[in-house]
Amino acid sequence: MEIIEVNSKELIEKTASLADEIWREHYVNIISIAQIDYMVKNLQSVTAISNQISNEKYSYFLIKDDNGSYEGYFAVAPKDGCLFLSKIYVRKESRKKGYAKKSLEFIKKFAKSLNLDNIVLNVSRDNAGSIEAYKKMNFKICGEIDLDIGSGFYMNDYKMVLQIGT
Repeated sequence: MEIIEVNSKELIEKTASLADEIWREHYVNIISIAQIDYMVKNLQSVTAISNQISNEKYSYFLIKDDNGSYEGYFAVAPKDGCLFLSKIYVRKESRKKGYAKKSLEFIKKFAKSLNLDNIVLNVSRDNAGSIEAYKKMNFKICGEIDLDIGSGFYMNDYKMVLQIGT
C-alpha cells in the first residue's frame, strides 16, 4: 500500500471520481440519492476538492494498492487545535483489508508533525458500520452535531475524537 498526496489536477480528478463511486455505493442506504448528489457536487467534486486544498488548508491523499490501483482516499485539515479527519473512504471491495487502519497510522504521524494531539471527525449517526470501525481504531464519541448543509439537507453526525499525544 502507498499513500500519495493529491497535488495535481489529475490526482484531484481521480479523487473526485473515487468519491463519486464510493458515495453512491456506500450512502445509498443512509441518505437519499438527492442528498448524495448534492454532497458529491458540493463537497467531493473536482471544484470542491480544489477549493479545499487551495483555500481551506485541506490535505488530500489517495490510497494505492500494491498493484497500482487507487482503492480510497482521505482528507485532513488542522482546525481548532486538532487534526480534523474530514474524509476517509475505501472502495467496497477493498474494505476490511487494513487500508483505513494503515491510513490512520499515516494520519497520526501527520498530526504529530503539526504538534496536534487529537484527531477529530464527524460521522453520520446512521452509519453504523463506520462508527464501529472508528471505535475499533479507538475513537470515542464525544458529542452530536446537526448541521444544515443547504437545499433542505442536514448532516446528523456524531463527533468522534482520538487522543494520540505528541
